[in-house]
Amino acid sequence: MLHGTSHMTIVDDTGEVVAMTTSVETGFGAKIMAKGFILNNTLTDFSFQPVRDGKPVANAPAPGKLPLSAMSPTIVFDKKGDFLVSVGSPGGPAIIDYVSQILIGILDAKMSPKAAMSMPHEINMNGPTLLETSPTADALAAQLTAKGHTVQTSRMEGSGLHSIQKVKDGYIGAADPRRDGIALGD
Repeated sequence: MLHGTSHMTIVDDTGEVVAMTTSVETGFGAKIMAKGFILNNTLTDFSFQPVRDGKPVANAPAPGKLPLSAMSPTIVFDKKGDFLVSVGSPGGPAIIDYVSQILIGILDAKMSPKAAMSMPHEINMNGPTLLETSPTADALAAQLTAKGHTVQTSRMEGSGLHSIQKVKDGYIGAADPRRDGIALGD
């Protein structure tokens, strides 16, 4: 089931870049509309137990506080300050893993954005290691299990990566093949 988070990455004709992740949390958010906007229900991102042992937890709701969020719209620049790549994704707490994986693919492995975001996901959010079902998942699961990991495989359709990379002759854009989304340019 897809929820209420979206990401877009845009480069305009002058080279200005924006990476924006937006969320209403779940489909139709709080199910309240104000002046044409659906209000989010990200209050659920705060701790459900705001007090433990008589003390407030760090992620307790309070006036002026923002909830814990994994949204990671990312823009990478080179040493001179020139734009290299932008990436982001929906996916709740897995967003950090999704974004990190594609950045490693593009920046370290020199993959295209399309190739990097098409790789099977490998996620660990302080629990079992989650592997996306793929032809290589069983072999990787066996190797990780031998190293002490608890491994689970599943279809990971929650990512919706979008990326733009600056290349010699312009830009390369790509959208995650697991979800709707397109890369357009002139």
